[in-house]
Amino acid sequence: MRDFKETLKNCLREEPPFCSCACPFGLDVRDLISRLQRGSFNSAYRLFQNTVGFPAIVAQVCHRPCAAACIRKEKDEAVLLGKLEQAAVAYAANRRPNQYQLPAKGKKIAIIGAGPGGLACALRLTARKYEVVLYEKTNRIGGCLWDLLLPEQFLAEFELQLMYERYELKLNCEINDLATLTADAIYIATGPEGNRFGFCGAAGASRQDGIFLGGGEQPADAIATGLRMAGVIEAYLKTGLMRQPETRKTTRLVMDAAAIPFAPPAVTDGPLTRDQAVQEAGRCLKCQCDACLKHCDLMRYYGKSPGRIEEEVEVTIHPGTLDGNGTVATRLIASCNHCDVCKNVCPQGIDTGAFLLQSQRSMQEKGAMPWPFHDFWLRDLEFSNGADCALVRPAAPGERSSYFFFPGCRLGGSDPRYVTESYRYLLSVEPETAIFTGCCGAPALWAGDQALLQSTIEQIRRQWLDLGRPIAVFACVSCRNIFRQFLPEIESRMLYQVMEQHGFQPPVTAAETARLAVFDPCQSEDDPELHRAVRVLTEKAGCRIADEAELPLCCGWGGQVSIANPPYFAQVVRDRAARSELPYLTYCANCRDVFAGAGKPAYHLLDLLFALNRHTGREAAYRRAPTASESRQNRRLLKKTLLHEFFKEEAPMSENRLPLRLSPQTAEKLQRDLILLEDVEAVIRHCEASGEKALDESGLCFGHLQIGQMTFWVAYRPTADGFCLENAYCHRMSLGGE
Repeated sequence: MRDFKETLKNCLREEPPFCSCACPFGLDVRDLISRLQRGSFNSAYRLFQNTVGFPAIVAQVCHRPCAAACIRKEKDEAVLLGKLEQAAVAYAANRRPNQYQLPAKGKKIAIIGAGPGGLACALRLTARKYEVVLYEKTNRIGGCLWDLLLPEQFLAEFELQLMYERYELKLNCEINDLATLTADAIYIATGPEGNRFGFCGAAGASRQDGIFLGGGEQPADAIATGLRMAGVIEAYLKTGLMRQPETRKTTRLVMDAAAIPFAPPAVTDGPLTRDQAVQEAGRCLKCQCDACLKHCDLMRYYGKSPGRIEEEVEVTIHPGTLDGNGTVATRLIASCNHCDVCKNVCPQGIDTGAFLLQSQRSMQEKGAMPWPFHDFWLRDLEFSNGADCALVRPAAPGERSSYFFFPGCRLGGSDPRYVTESYRYLLSVEPETAIFTGCCGAPALWAGDQALLQSTIEQIRRQWLDLGRPIAVFACVSCRNIFRQFLPEIESRMLYQVMEQHGFQPPVTAAETARLAVFDPCQSEDDPELHRAVRVLTEKAGCRIADEAELPLCCGWGGQVSIANPPYFAQVVRDRAARSELPYLTYCANCRDVFAGAGKPAYHLLDLLFALNRHTGREAAYRRAPTASESRQNRRLLKKTLLHEFFKEEAPMSENRLPLRLSPQTAEKLQRDLILLEDVEAVIRHCEASGEKALDESGLCFGHLQIGQMTFWVAYRPTADGFCLENAYCHRMSLGGE
């Protein structure tokens, strides 16, 4: 946790944009542009006025270092910030400065030089109610501006901005000796060629107490220096310390110019109209590092940056409440898909997903994480590694295995033939390949259940040793990554790379699957060889990949967030499904089933490679996702099939199903609430065996039973051949009583 807080110091989110760093005034360009984009010219003017002192002058004479710094010029042309500033001045409804009734400070400052720099310093100091005396050796104020602007332009601006302030102006008064002045501080603003009274060096505090130097080659620089030095002088008057002004900000911001959309300015000559100003402001990128907010679903959904997430998670784990339990960000913590996108897109490699996973563990260890968020999936892990599903067998009894096929629990749950056909192929090229079905432990990892994760990993390690330390062949990228992290001693391959390397030749696919969009699973980001192998096999199957994503993304399944945050899960699935109009080709069973569940046509690569589900044509793409109950049944069937086909054994199945009928609507409700039919059957058995049920006048029975931590309720009706389920639901309540 502390490491992440340290890492956040590298976050570029708060770095200033390039233009603001180049600006002599450090203008907050992002804020100015936001106001102009809304058409709020008065608001934009007020921000500009407060920053530059004399907005009408600066908008005309600034030498525009911002234009040279603008990254947009690398695509088309720099944003016309000068014209936007002029538009803010021209279209502001009220240009009068604010008037503040402050008490006089009782301190006197002498300013030598009534050019733009000296007047800027005077503007700030008089606004703070210091006594200011301006000494000008000529008979007019304005200095170099007489050579740049019409007198009515800048003289009117000086008069306007100083209209509420009082200062003494002494024209035709040349100062040759500072000792002749009576003041608490002196600001020398005599211009580049003016008298420096023996002081040298850049603008700032001199080596003598109370003497400050102005500077700036350009008028805008001189004004900016005058404004900045007013603060330095005030600090000296308050503390007696001769401090130097803050140095101009620099930025570590990184922007990819190639990703900037093309948008040249509509107008290059003359002033901008109101509409043109709004349009021009729209060209500004408001440069800010937002890669994580742009690409990470969770940060975009909540609108929170890594820094904000860290703050909320911190007060959740270490709350100030008396009971020590925080709830501020529990759902946010449990909503991370752990797809690694945040880390992969961050220029600094900040891994917010890893931080949230660590936070999940902390909350789990203190018992503060709501258990329903992950209870279903932990029970599913237990089922996958239980007697009904798990199978670890070498290809031949007593033989040492060179490889073992670990398909993962979801592949067989989607379609058992994905596993049996893959294993059949592997045996044809590597006869010493063992089969190892079960769950890798991902649900325990995502739930933060360290004890269950470690016991799962140790069980896998023991079984791997018993097989003779073979090389793993994975069909699931998530399983492979779990092994890489927790079982690094196990060498591994991906199934599709093995098939490509052995020259696997799939049957040519039907014409309706010729154009597909590949959806790479999110955890394959670091494996371009896998991406290549998948594409080679796809093309061999006669399909054309017609759409490619910029980077692998999560389908929504990662982290198993569907229970913890259903709206977020639904939004991610919708976004992903809409990414391409073409049917998806995936090689992750979770991706295929998630998209199929959302009505998005999606093939699993194994559909093409083994010609599965082709007897119904395009229905392979539309094959509906199995329900949670069907997924369990598929896994049971997979073990039975493997034992029968490859080991000539009949599997003793423990299931004893209840004759139960239910309507499609009820089945849909069970799937939506992730209620398993076997749990429903257990409640009915309990009610029928114990008589603990209630009946209404129509003969409808009601009963409940707590299974694990969850209490299930059912409404059913006995029939001649079994039971008819009318309704079911579950909740976290434990019922007491006799």
